Amino acid sequence: MTLQSVLEDIRKRPGTGEVIPVIDPVTEEQITEFTDCGEDAVNEAVAAARTSFDSGIWHTMPGRERAKIMWRIADLMDEHAQELAELDSLNTGMPLAQAQMIVPTCAEFFRYYAGWCTKVHGSAYEVQMQGGVSGAYADMHAYTLKEPYGVVGLIFPWNGPVFNACAKIAPALAAGCSSVVKPAEETPLSALLLDRLIHEAGVPEGVVNLLTGYGHTAGAALTAHPDVEKIAFTGSTEVGKKIVEASAGNLKKVMLELGGKSPVLIFDDADLDMAIMMASMGIFVHSGQGCVCGSRIFVQRGVYERVVDGIATVANNLKLGGPKEDGSMIGPLISAKQLNRVMGYIHEGKSDGVEVVTGGHRLDRTGYFVHPTVLTNVDPATSRLYQEEIFGPVVTVLPFDSEDEAVALANDTSYGLAATAWTTNLSRAHRIAKRLQAGTVSLNCQLVFDHAVPFGGYKQSGWGHEFGREGVEAYMQTKSVWAQL
Repeated sequence: MTLQSVLEDIRKRPGTGEVIPVIDPVTEEQITEFTDCGEDAVNEAVAAARTSFDSGIWHTMPGRERAKIMWRIADLMDEHAQELAELDSLNTGMPLAQAQMIVPTCAEFFRYYAGWCTKVHGSAYEVQMQGGVSGAYADMHAYTLKEPYGVVGLIFPWNGPVFNACAKIAPALAAGCSSVVKPAEETPLSALLLDRLIHEAGVPEGVVNLLTGYGHTAGAALTAHPDVEKIAFTGSTEVGKKIVEASAGNLKKVMLELGGKSPVLIFDDADLDMAIMMASMGIFVHSGQGCVCGSRIFVQRGVYERVVDGIATVANNLKLGGPKEDGSMIGPLISAKQLNRVMGYIHEGKSDGVEVVTGGHRLDRTGYFVHPTVLTNVDPATSRLYQEEIFGPVVTVLPFDSEDEAVALANDTSYGLAATAWTTNLSRAHRIAKRLQAGTVSLNCQLVFDHAVPFGGYKQSGWGHEFGREGVEAYMQTKSVWAQL
């Protein structure tokens, strides 16, 4: 499936809603367009998923056979890795090299979760209680079963199209669910190729169903649908709250991976060269369009000026450009809407007296490029750009004096997705790890990941966990069985 065939394929997808343009964020020109699928298409996709699940064609298939198909998906992804990378690079503007690094990781989701197809099981219990309504329990046996939810809706964002799709589809398949998949309207291209590879690998019809449309139309219809048992969503906290409201109709289960305002603590005993470089890349990579990006940096006062200068130097030496531009390290923001959002926060900060150490402006060129921005003199109590997720290459840097102050500043947020501490004092590092209110804490490292390690958020950064055993069990429910022997 060539790039051109994907662009033609999405144009031909049926729909009844608005025509949605797909814009290249580097050139600001239209790549292709498609029609919002409409509510009827959502109903048809859910019905197909329900039919496939009720038939048992997938979830009753022996785990070893499902695992073989999932390995085949991964193999096909490897074969088409360049095409998948080019599609995500074109659609998001990320450097091609970055996309090429991500795709192999995406394929491994299917291999990793293929292993769980034969390993998820319930437990047996020795019944201890005596008496009760039914009399003595001496000859009772109890055990649990792990069963797939059924029909699940998988909704993922534009900042990592292939990665986010695989992170949800793979465990849903391993659990035995049938799914309805909706990518972001800004970045639907790679989802079409992935959908084709999934079916080419042997996943039966109706088990994975792709929708293309707006979040407020197709996404909303999916989250409110009475025949969907669970929604797994990655995106903003604002939309996550709307999904919770929409789920009330049938009390469907909801898994949310939401926003972040992740703190980075740099102590005066840290390896400062490494901390400066990693903290810089931890916010500027992908133009800050990552939920775990460290957008609030706190530095011990004795090394504060050095760290601020170091981060500003990194910011000024990062080459911004499109995938086809030599040496480009950072791409654009995804859209004009996101550009206006980011610049709005920056302009508001300037009006409030925030000091712009470097950046704070759009590049004078075509594309939605914002110069990596370092801000100081920020008021934590009143500044929106300090308190709210910006999702752009914008970082605030504040000083602290003591460990207690650093932890208090880090935890003073409604978010709790990720946090980082840089210190060579191992006792302090592990002490802080217990005190930071975040689902993921990194010590002397940043933006690390493994398929086996659970990922989820505290507070308003989400519900539930992805990755690891928790990731597959998130798509399963537990049944307790009692038997009189």
